Amino acid sequence: MKSSDDYKLKGMSEEDLLDLADLFKMFADSTRIKILYDLFDGENNVTEICEDIEMNQSAVSHQLRALKAGKLVKSRRDGKAIYYSLDDEHVKTIIAMGKEHIEE
Repeated sequence: MKSSDDYKLKGMSEEDLLDLADLFKMFADSTRIKILYDLFDGENNVTEICEDIEMNQSAVSHQLRALKAGKLVKSRRDGKAIYYSLDDEHVKTIIAMGKEHIEE
């Protein structure tokens, strides 16, 4: 059995392992995946996301808060509207790799 020290030798501290587990938890909800896919082509506001994925605003807003806290989406305000987009291209890469893995 490997100890925590074995992972440190490979550049992974206990904190890194916990952060990585938290990142993967973000992908464990199909609603969050739908939202991320919806943002692949660019930014949308909550109303647009709700229409695209056919969910109510409360549910979408809740998941957007989680995705933002997980640094997978970012937001910008334009007047009263808040627009959401993918935080960076890594999000697309992670999803693409996951999709490729399940299709094998």
